[in-house]
Amino acid sequence: MMRGDFALETVYDDDPVAVAVRFAEAGAKWIHVVDLDAARTGTAAHLGVIKDICASVKSRVQSGGGVRTREAAENLLTAGVSRVVIGTAAVENPEMVASLAANNPDGVAVGLDARGREVAVKGWVEGSGYDLIELAKRFSEQGVSALVVTEIQRDGTLEGPDLAQLLDVLAESEIPLIASGGVGTLGDLTALLGLESNGRRLAGAIVGRAIYEARFDVSEALNLLDKAQ
Repeated sequence: MMRGDFALETVYDDDPVAVAVRFAEAGAKWIHVVDLDAARTGTAAHLGVIKDICASVKSRVQSGGGVRTREAAENLLTAGVSRVVIGTAAVENPEMVASLAANNPDGVAVGLDARGREVAVKGWVEGSGYDLIELAKRFSEQGVSALVVTEIQRDGTLEGPDLAQLLDVLAESEIPLIASGGVGTLGDLTALLGLESNGRRLAGAIVGRAIYEARFDVSEALNLLDKAQ
């Protein structure tokens, strides 16, 4: 999917469990899984597949997409997901997210999907009216384990991440920040590694299309990260 447009969806493999196993065998410590159908409808569509992924890999699984109720989040955690990413519900019902995070200190992240500075909701279809930095600061105090920030206009484009905006979020938030959207080369990962504010760096980066299209592989990315540490 490019720039959040469901009409621009590309299918790279019809067996997500097998793909996850390949990533795990290549050394990925975390695997990010999104239920795109749930993101659009608000109803879990692939919980069984996600459960199978969790059972098939030793990597930790982070999953989101359409997680708009406490029940949906708890179902994912019960399925074996290590961290649930909540987007729309975090904006519309922050009290629920704070309560979930209190009961699952390491298991809840907030996904802030931004089009420019405005955070989008409902599968990236609607604008929320909220500013990205404002929400990043707010959720830094809600007890969630991480923020996952996606720049919608760069997602799936391979054009590189929005470094300036990520640096702004890093400067204004106080919890681990994971970048998503636009990574197309190992150079992009190097640039993300170089971001720093107040002694803090990014906690991670989500990469999809670049790996599926063999711009680089999981092992190369991990080697780059190892050398930087």
